[in-house]
Amino acid sequence: MRLIIISGMSGSGKTVALHLLEDLGYYCIDNFPAALLGSMIEKMFATEDSIYTKLAVGIDARNRATDLESLPGIVGDLRTRGIRCDVIFLQAANDILLKRYSETRRKHPLSNPKVGLQDAIAMERRLLGPIIDCAELIIDTSRTTIYELRDTVSKRVGATSNPGLSILIESFGYKHGVPADADFVFDLRCLPNPYWESSLRPLTGRHPQVIEYLDASEKVASMYRDILRFLEKWVQEYVSFSRNYLTIALGCTGGQHRSVYMAEKIAEALKKHHDHVIAHHTELRNGNE
Repeated sequence: MRLIIISGMSGSGKTVALHLLEDLGYYCIDNFPAALLGSMIEKMFATEDSIYTKLAVGIDARNRATDLESLPGIVGDLRTRGIRCDVIFLQAANDILLKRYSETRRKHPLSNPKVGLQDAIAMERRLLGPIIDCAELIIDTSRTTIYELRDTVSKRVGATSNPGLSILIESFGYKHGVPADADFVFDLRCLPNPYWESSLRPLTGRHPQVIEYLDASEKVASMYRDILRFLEKWVQEYVSFSRNYLTIALGCTGGQHRSVYMAEKIAEALKKHHDHVIAHHTELRNGNE
């Protein structure tokens, strides 16, 4: 059995993630009571029905605080019994959540005549603290469209039915902020910048001219060797720790040249030893051009 717990901030895309998993063949239950998770798994085991071999449940802040606090212990118990249990947490910046609620005019599940929207969001973050602490994969949707979120969940969660570490190599631009969901962050701003070459400025780190320019720099080659050496050593520790998800972020100023180039090279190198490696480019249109 594989169990995926989808949690996170209201307005961050939990329903989108659950619908995608349903499309991928998961039996999905939204707004599930956290206190009943253990007993539900017991009953599904007892039925031995193949429909429950892939299960996804949505758990949010409408649960009792004590039940949310007990969830990490329940998840740990399920894992010791041989059940692959992934906890996925979706989040977004407060100003983004406020904007989404103002645009949709929906009511926040924790708001009421005495609790305004900002206070409800702050309360929700506090209540969900125990879940984010035990989450294996945190997805920040502040700058993500519905379609990009579906693609991310499909590649990182839906495509990994077999046990193993899913590695995301993510390029980004510091002028837009550091990804909140990164486990490792490498700063490439000290490297030669193709942006200052007028012929290379409109291109990206995936174009042959930019690749040739960066390949010619010993400083770039040295940075690549150092990052790869570090990852080859420490990624294996995550594998040994039975971790299912790892996000590695590589940043330059704009996220168009150096970080894209390095993310592609690192991803190709890691693919030689790891089955599930994805390169994603945050600042490029659709994330992959």
